Amino acid sequence: MPKRILQGTVTSDKNDQTVTVSVERRFTHPVLKKTIRKSKKYRAHDPKNEFKTGDIVRIQECAPISKTKRWEVIAN
Repeated sequence: MPKRILQGTVTSDKNDQTVTVSVERRFTHPVLKKTIRKSKKYRAHDPKNEFKTGDIVRIQECAPISKTKRWEVIAN
């Protein structure tokens, strides 16, 4: 099965080798027919601490690295 790849914005880089990435998705509400924006935060592995808050990054699924990290940052 292929690994999922998502694109989002780095919202925090305070932890060592970890960034928090906010990924936004848009969809049409089934009843109201209105476009809705929902966002979700993922914690991703950044081994070189190269990404800073505000950067747009792509993250990919990986094996669990810690209790909360199941994603890794891939080069754009």
